Amino acid sequence: MTLELSHFIGGQHIAGKSGQFADVFTPMTGEISARVPLAGQAELNAAVENAKAAQPAWAALNPQKRGRVMMEFLRLIQRDYTALAELLASEHGKTVLDARGDIQRGLEVVEFTCGIAHLLKGEYTDGAGPGIDIYSMRQPLGVVAGITPFNFPAMIPMWKLAPAIACGNAFILKPSERTPSVPLRLAELMLEAGLPAGILNVVHGNKDVVDAIIDHPDIKAIGFVGSTTIAEYIYSRGCSAGKRVQCFGGAKNHMVIMPDADLDQVTDALVGAGYGSAGERCMAISVAVPIGEKTADALLERLVPRVESLRIGLSNDNDADFGPLISREAVNRVRDYVDIGVKEGATLRVDGRGFTMQGYEKGFYMGGTLFDHVTPKMRIYREEIFGPVLSIARAANYEQALHMTNEHEYGNGVAIFTRDGDAARDFVSKVQVGMVGVNVPIPVPLAYYTFGGWKRSAFGDLNQHGPDAIRFYTKTKTVTSRWPSGIKDGASFVIPTMN
Repeated sequence: MTLELSHFIGGQHIAGKSGQFADVFTPMTGEISARVPLAGQAELNAAVENAKAAQPAWAALNPQKRGRVMMEFLRLIQRDYTALAELLASEHGKTVLDARGDIQRGLEVVEFTCGIAHLLKGEYTDGAGPGIDIYSMRQPLGVVAGITPFNFPAMIPMWKLAPAIACGNAFILKPSERTPSVPLRLAELMLEAGLPAGILNVVHGNKDVVDAIIDHPDIKAIGFVGSTTIAEYIYSRGCSAGKRVQCFGGAKNHMVIMPDADLDQVTDALVGAGYGSAGERCMAISVAVPIGEKTADALLERLVPRVESLRIGLSNDNDADFGPLISREAVNRVRDYVDIGVKEGATLRVDGRGFTMQGYEKGFYMGGTLFDHVTPKMRIYREEIFGPVLSIARAANYEQALHMTNEHEYGNGVAIFTRDGDAARDFVSKVQVGMVGVNVPIPVPLAYYTFGGWKRSAFGDLNQHGPDAIRFYTKTKTVTSRWPSGIKDGASFVIPTMN
């Protein structure tokens, strides 16, 4: 019997009322594992009403006590770590080891918010003028929402909900309908940690509920992670509705390989960063840019056999390098891109289109694929493939490699591998990308820094987690005060100054 999931509203599991459902698959087998209800306006309204009712008392709770709830949430996730990782892997397709990393990077943001009392401190100036003090405070927005993708069903919901809730907001989470189970479990654990009912609500759905979130007058801010097309749509429509919006979109992350780089280290980095999680990461390296023909040929000599020997397996196989993709549609899309690359004239060095898992032929598998002689005019260079496909785009010199990276429409992450400190410093200074790794292939900042790309990888002025998250989920109020001291100034009709 297929499991039927629910929404989580007002601290309770609530059955869907719209009559619409989506199938949830087990990517390893290709079988349907559950049905998830798709919310309509009624479910969203119920979530918002519960959030509105609960938020004032939560905001009035002193931040130290809110931080203690986050500490308990942290403890409960650590208690259930193994079960959460296994649930995540079975529904997403990534390996259990990779799922543990998904959870851990989310936990680090929860850990950061345990210090919310310090993070919310304002500023104070004593004696800013004659008998005048000025101070600022950060206050929550009210009800806010997060729309999160399938590929990190633990990490990105925690990146969104933990800072928002710690700041005193109530939160509406709309996770991907393809990986809904872990977000539901996170809501249950937050309730167990002592979060009041109604502060965290989970509603599932498709574009209809996304539009309803954007248009709802009581939702004051929206955070989104997904494709650039949808990110731009939500940002534009949300801003037009007067909301605070941050949207993170697609990527085409380059790795520039200098002639002096350690090519064994580079090969290890490319294999892990290019093919981990079947390439379904916004921070995956999808374009390697070796400088000079000698560097490129030497890299390919090492890289081809490594890609050919990648171990693709079940999500619960501890020896697998990566597991299946999220869906049959995803596999077909990636295969189509490989076809396009061949037609465009790229050299297909390793072809993963024919891979099947023995005994799991209905699973959503795709083998590791490697292209050489990819040029910036090709679609496989310009567009995000989101699968286990790595492209080698050769550059004649450092200037051309830097130019290629800077001219690409995406600017999420980039890496340079070199032994030359001068080259690395110059690259870090000049590259037009939001997150840069020096001999680090996946430069995801730790939780106390902010995560975010440039150009068409991000829409909005503030990034995810770190100090920017606190700024995004609060509004600043500045107070200028003076207490009567017997001074009679009389009426003034000019702008106040400190003269």
